[in-house]
Amino acid sequence: MHSLRQLLIEAFVSAGRVDNITMVMGLHPQYLSSFWKTQYLLLRMDGPLPYHKRHYIAIMAAARHQCSYLVGLHMEEFLRVGGNPAWLQGLHYAPQKLRNLNEINKLLAHRPWLITKEHIEALLKTGENSWSLAELVQALVLLTHYHSLASFVFGCGINPEEDQDGGHGCWPPSPHSDSSPASDDSMGGSGGKDAMQEVEVLMERMKLLQESQLEEEGVTQEEMATRFELEKTESLLVTPSDIADHSLQSNVLCFVEDPEFSYKDFTRRGEQAPPTFHAQDYTWEDHGYSLINRLYPDVGQLLDEKFQVVYNLTYNTIAMHCGVDTSMLRRAIWNYVHCVFGIRYDDYDYGEVNQLLERSLKVYIKTVACYPEKTTKRMYTQFWRHFKHSEKVHINLLLLEARMQAALLYALRAVTRYMT
Repeated sequence: MHSLRQLLIEAFVSAGRVDNITMVMGLHPQYLSSFWKTQYLLLRMDGPLPYHKRHYIAIMAAARHQCSYLVGLHMEEFLRVGGNPAWLQGLHYAPQKLRNLNEINKLLAHRPWLITKEHIEALLKTGENSWSLAELVQALVLLTHYHSLASFVFGCGINPEEDQDGGHGCWPPSPHSDSSPASDDSMGGSGGKDAMQEVEVLMERMKLLQESQLEEEGVTQEEMATRFELEKTESLLVTPSDIADHSLQSNVLCFVEDPEFSYKDFTRRGEQAPPTFHAQDYTWEDHGYSLINRLYPDVGQLLDEKFQVVYNLTYNTIAMHCGVDTSMLRRAIWNYVHCVFGIRYDDYDYGEVNQLLERSLKVYIKTVACYPEKTTKRMYTQFWRHFKHSEKVHINLLLLEARMQAALLYALRAVTRYMT
């Protein structure tokens, strides 16, 4: 296991700086190591796409969420690896082949359930601008990687570096102080007590659920299906009350077509929520992983490791309690993100989501996963007020990976359908 210091040195040597993302992820060195290997492979190792195009795809993906932090970072990198500066004036200046990714970029970012094999076919069959399957798979991984990284950036309130425009740190304090956000905020008497109570209530609910799982004969299949539909429909009503206003900056807007297209207006054709994707029909373990491993070998392995690391990451603590089994809580968060994207695990009781995730946490999860650019600092401080910053960052890592896996499943399912 790499020490954090070693990781930060490697980051510095490869990029000439340790960026704020690395600093915040550094609260969880085991994850940072896995994330870093994946990103390094995607951007700097051999692969079907030339380096400058990889950075351009990163720009296109980050721009969908108005993430000027990532757009700025990759504009620099794009020039550093010899990209044509004219392309940075906007999407219209890029070659047609890259512009053809615009539609799938938009769907992956906001409504991945709309992706069909026809979208895949269109990219692979466009004459002189056609993509090869290997190139397209690398592009899909890059797009989902940067959409979900934008979620992490907004979720943790990461700002540009000192030497970037508008730069300065991020919300969580330096990784060395890991107090709870509540204590930074001098919450006044009652706030602190309520926050303490939140922790106790959560602990109690986990205990009760664990006990009832041991006793219960199991819920009927019908009831399980109903609970999922209920959670999915309810998630449509979970919307933030205070929305961050990001007026689109011109350096980002020029890379976005159809900026109005977003997660929320999928009710246009009268449907209430994303159609349900039954997880067992197309799983990451059985289907997605093997497809990527065939078309982009090392990345499949690294993505799999990264999903595993974050899903199993635990210090067995909750706020001030030690020796706690948090697997149930991690699973509820992961499955809630997938639920919001229409993915259902038939063997999971979505009643648990309702028991374990209180409303302010659901608002935060849904905002960060679906329209991260609307995240506010207040949302970050409002949920789990007695938990440490590292625990909140841990949630953001779960959101990042659950979101990435959800989008990839939809994209890879479409590729599989195209191929069969």
